[in-house]
Amino acid sequence: MGEKGILLVGLACLDIINIMESFPEEDTDSRCREQHWQRGGNASNSSVVLSQLGVKCQYFGTLAKHRLSEFIKDDLDKHGVTVDNCVYHDNCTVPTSCVIVNASNGTRTILHANKNLPELKLEDFERLNPNLYSWIHFEGRNIEEVMKMISFIEKFNNEQSAKDRITISLEMEKPKANVHELIHHGDVVFMSKDYAKYFGHSTAEEAINAFHPKLKKGATLVCAWGDKGAWGSDGSDGNIYHSQAYPPDQLLDTLGAGDTFNAGVICGLNQKQRLLEALTLGCKLAGRKCGLHGFDGVATGFV
Repeated sequence: MGEKGILLVGLACLDIINIMESFPEEDTDSRCREQHWQRGGNASNSSVVLSQLGVKCQYFGTLAKHRLSEFIKDDLDKHGVTVDNCVYHDNCTVPTSCVIVNASNGTRTILHANKNLPELKLEDFERLNPNLYSWIHFEGRNIEEVMKMISFIEKFNNEQSAKDRITISLEMEKPKANVHELIHHGDVVFMSKDYAKYFGHSTAEEAINAFHPKLKKGATLVCAWGDKGAWGSDGSDGNIYHSQAYPPDQLLDTLGAGDTFNAGVICGLNQKQRLLEALTLGCKLAGRKCGLHGFDGVATGFV
C-alpha cells in the first residue's frame, strides 16, 4: 500500500495578521506596521510543518463553499498537504481570526469567529480508509464527535497487529467543557501551558506528575512551557524528559509556535525517535517559527 501518512483533524481558517509597533489602546485609531492574510488553524498549521519535514500528511476538516476557502486550499496545496477528503458546506462563511502581533515582544492576540461552518461528524470520518494512516492527530475541539471518531479508530486498532495500529494523538490546548474526557484515549497527549495552569499547576513537571496517571497505560504526555522549553514522559521508566527552548535571534511572531512544536514531536515519534529527541526537534522548530512571520521556511535545514 506504500508509505502510510499522518492525518490531522481540526480547523483551517483565514488569519488576518496585524503587525503593530505595540499593542493598541482601546478606542484609538492605530496604523499597522504590516497587515496580511494567511492560512491558519491548529491542525492545518501542523500539517504544513509536517509536510515541510518530508512527512506525507493530510488535513481533514470542514470547509465552506466560499471563494476564501480557495485561498486556504491553495496554501495547503503549495505546501504539499492533501485536502482531498475535506467536507464542504454550502451557504457558510469561512472561520476567521483577527490577530494582533505586538512587534515589541512578539506576542499574538487572537480574536476568532466561526459564524456558521459546521464541525466534522462521525459519518464524515467513517468515509476515510484507516489503512492509509500510521498516525491521526485531533485538536481538542468538537469533543462529542471526536470521541466517536476515536472509538472508531480504537475498534480498527483492536483488529490489527501491533505494527499496523494507528497512533492517536490529542491536543488539549484550552480547558473547554468535556475536553478532559479525551485524555484517557490518546497514545500521545499534548497539554498546553494554559491548560495546566487552569488546573492550578505552576510548572510543566507538576502538571505531568498530576495528569500522567490519568492516561492509558503506555501513553506519552507532553507539556510545552514557552521560553522554558518542553517536558514529556512516556511512563516507560518513570522519568520526565526536558528540552530547553531555542529562541530566535529576534522574536518576531509566536503565532503558530505551539502548532509547529506539536508537528515536530509528532514527526519525531512517528519516525521512532526517543522522546527527548522528539521534544528537542519540536522546540527547535518552534524557536525557528518565532523568528519568522508565517510558516514558509520553518523546517529549512531540518530535513
